[in-house]
Parts: sequence; structure tokens; C-alpha cells
Amino acid sequence: MPAVPPDPSPPAAYDTFAEAYAAENESSLFNAWYERPEMLRLAGEVTGLAVLDAGCGSGPLASALHERGARVTGLDASAAMVGLARRRLGQDADVRVGDLREPLPFDDGAFDLVVASLVLHYLQDWSGPLAELRRVLRPGGRVLVSVNHPGAYPIVYPRADYFALTEYSEDYTFAGQKAVLTFWHRPLSAMAEAFAGAGLRISTITEPSPTPDTPAELLPPMRGRAFIGFLFFVLEPA
Repeated sequence: MPAVPPDPSPPAAYDTFAEAYAAENESSLFNAWYERPEMLRLAGEVTGLAVLDAGCGSGPLASALHERGARVTGLDASAAMVGLARRRLGQDADVRVGDLREPLPFDDGAFDLVVASLVLHYLQDWSGPLAELRRVLRPGGRVLVSVNHPGAYPIVYPRADYFALTEYSEDYTFAGQKAVLTFWHRPLSAMAEAFAGAGLRISTITEPSPTPDTPAELLPPMRGRAFIGFLFFVLEPA
């Protein structure tokens, strides 16, 4: 059997459109009014907590957690994104370039809370990254994860095999700049197996609606306010 090639690296791609992505992230429906508010709600009270934002991007979630009193460390594989995060958080902020596919540069049990916001779906293999997130989590800590909702994949690609681990790419426009993002689809069962394999148990799954104050012009035509977008997990040490 031929060797499995390494994951295509999204960080280099993000370096080419980091500014545009960060600008879009500030006010877009999916980021500003949907994903980020839910991650903050799930995080709850964070005053005094040591938090790792794994895949911090330009730092909007890290900044919000910092404003709520957390001691935040940011990590992202894109040097351009790390530069934007430092600009936002201050040059003295602990924001580092690092790849989740590699061992993390932190001690065992270093963090009370780990957040992995819209990052795992870029990775073909979750076993190593999740094991590392579990390693740096203190006993009694939590990991918050948001990913592309696997139920959306067969809707968008009705001829695809929902149960297969599948690489796919999509075209986006961020603040007027075109970009291509490459993701890995995996079914919910595979996600659950990966969490369990890393010694993490699912304590909560959420499928939220956008926040009540979302500008009406941003909402797509739909019944009610719920739609299939991202899936959110709260994980605890097993």
C-alpha cells in the first residue's frame, strides 16, 4: 500500500490572504455572530484561567477571552496570522507560530482550558493533535472544539460518501480577495472515536443559532434562526 502523503499545509495558504480573512472575520455572520459567540458561551467564566487558543488565527477569540480575564496563549501555523494576532493583543502577548501536527511547546497540564476554533477540519489525522491537546490540559480542564458540521457535507455534495474521510476544497472571497480552502470531512462517528482515542469524552454537543442581535441583513432566508453550519463540542478528560 502506498504511503499516505502528509496533510496539505493550510498555513502557507493563509499567509497569502491573512489580512483579508481577518477583516472578514470581524463582522461576518459565521464568525462574529455565530461561531465566536458560541465558543465564548461554552467557555463561561474564564477569569484567571490559563487558556490555549490552538489555531488562534488573527486573535479575535483570544482577545475576547483576554478581555474576560483569561491568561491566553495563542498558537497558529500561519506566521502572517500570528503577526496580526500580536498586533491585536500587543507585542508582549504570548502568541507563537506552531503546527498542531507537531508536538506542542508546552508542559503537561499547562492549561485550564484549550480552545480549538475552526481548525481541526484542516487536518487529515486528528490522533496526534488531540493527544497533544489532552496532554497540555490540566486534570479537570476542558477542551472546546468547533468544526465544519459533518451533516452539511452530504447536503452540499449529495454524491459524496458521508462516511469516508475525504479531502475537498472550496472557493471563498474574503473582503474582496479570492481564496481556496482545503478541508477534511469526517463523519460524526469518526470524530467521537478520535476524541475517545485521545482520552477525551464528549460532555456537550451544540448546534446553535446566530445570536439574537445578529443584523437581519446578514441572515439567509430560512425558517426560524437555526441552520447547519458548525458543530461544537465540550470535551473533558475521560
